[in-house]
Amino acid sequence: MVALDAEGRGVARNPDGKVVFVEGALAGEIVAARLVRSQRSFDLMRTTAVLRQSSGRRAPRCAYFGVCGGCATQHADARTQVAAKQRWLEDCLQRIGKVEPGCILAPIHGEEWGYRRRARLSVRYLISQGVAMVGFRERKSTFVADMDGCEVLPPQVAALIPGLRRLVASLSIRDRLPQIEVAVGDEAVALVFRHLLPLAADDESKLREFAQESGVWVWLQPGGPDSAHPFAPAAAGALHYALPEFGVRIEFRPTDFTQVNHGVNRLLVARAVRLLDPQPGERIADLFCGLGNFALPVARCGAQVTGFEGSAGLVERARQNAALNGLEVRFASADLARGGIGGFGPFDKLLLDPPREGAVELIKALPPDWPRRIVYVSCDPATLARDASVLVHTKGFALAAASVVNMFPHTAHVESIALFER
Repeated sequence: MVALDAEGRGVARNPDGKVVFVEGALAGEIVAARLVRSQRSFDLMRTTAVLRQSSGRRAPRCAYFGVCGGCATQHADARTQVAAKQRWLEDCLQRIGKVEPGCILAPIHGEEWGYRRRARLSVRYLISQGVAMVGFRERKSTFVADMDGCEVLPPQVAALIPGLRRLVASLSIRDRLPQIEVAVGDEAVALVFRHLLPLAADDESKLREFAQESGVWVWLQPGGPDSAHPFAPAAAGALHYALPEFGVRIEFRPTDFTQVNHGVNRLLVARAVRLLDPQPGERIADLFCGLGNFALPVARCGAQVTGFEGSAGLVERARQNAALNGLEVRFASADLARGGIGGFGPFDKLLLDPPREGAVELIKALPPDWPRRIVYVSCDPATLARDASVLVHTKGFALAAASVVNMFPHTAHVESIALFER
C-alpha cells in the first residue's frame, strides 16, 4: 500500500498499473485481499489478512467497527489518520488547484474518543423481531447497525442507546420515527425525535418519563427543522457552548448547525483569529457566519465585523448571541452561493466557512482592490483547491499557509484552514 485515500482505504497498483483500493489496509502494509468489485479504471478489494503490518496499525476500540458506518479508520492510530488527511489536502491543492502553500501549519487535533457532540441517529423498528434499532447506519447500507454503545459519542450519550431502543419499541408510532438527532451543549444534552405521525397520549408520557430519568431534554420534530420544539421540559432553555479564550458564549437550538467537535472547534477558532489578525477599526466580513462562531471572537478583538448568512433564522440567533456577549456586530441575510458582497464593502479582511460546495461564485465576484487577507475554513479539500485556484491564478492572492483540522477523528472527513494574502 502506498497511501490512504479520502475514504480511508489503502491504495495500491496492480502490475499493469491499475489502481486498487483496499478496504482495511494502511499505507506501507502488505495484505491479502479479496476482490469486491472491478471497474475499468480501478478495482475494489477487502483485506482478509495483514501480512506485513504498519507501525500505525492498532486494534479498533469499538466492538462495532467494520459493521457500523460511522467510522472508517479506527484501525489506524491518531498520528497515521492525521498524516493521511494532511497528504490528501496537499494532493488536492496541487492536483486540482495547481497551488502550493507557502508553509504547512501544524495539524489541529484534539480528543479522538467521545468527541462527537452532534449526531443523527437512524431508527428502524423490526416488526418480525419486535425490537428497535437505534444508531448509525451500517457501512455502505441503509440498515441500522445493531449497537448498544458508541466510542465517538460522549459517554453520557452513548449510554442512552439501549434505553432509546426500548423506548422506541414501546411507542405506538415506533415504525414512523425515522431518526433521533443528538445535540450536546456544555451543560445539557438534547434529543430531537423526528416523528411522521402524531404522538399518542401514552407516547408523550413515556417520552416525559425518559427525559426525567435520563436527565436529557426531549424535543419533538413533526415536520422540517423549523418545526422542532421543546417538549420535556417544555420550558427548556437554549443549549450553549463557550469559547473561553475570547470570553464568548454561543447559544443554539438542537437543530442549528454547530461544529461536531467542540474541543477542536476552540482550537480552530483560535487559529483562525490569529491568522486573520484582526485589528481595532478594521472592517472584516465573516461569510457563512452561522451563529457567530468566528464573528464574535473577531469582534472581541476590536474589529468592525459584519456577518453574512443565508438562513434568516440563524441571522436572528447570531444577533441574539452578539447581544448576549455585549458585542456590536452587524449581521445580514445574503445568498452567498450566487453572488458577492460588493454592495457592503469595502472590507479589509474576509473569513469564509462555506458548506461543502465551497464559495467559487462569491470569490469570482470579489473586487480587485479588496480584501487584502482571507482566512478560508473548509470542510472539503477538493472545493477548497478549486477556490484556491481562482484566488491565486485570477485574483492576485498567494496561498500563504494551510493545515488540516481533524474535526472528525476515525472518519475520512477532511476539514482544513488556509490563509490567502495579496
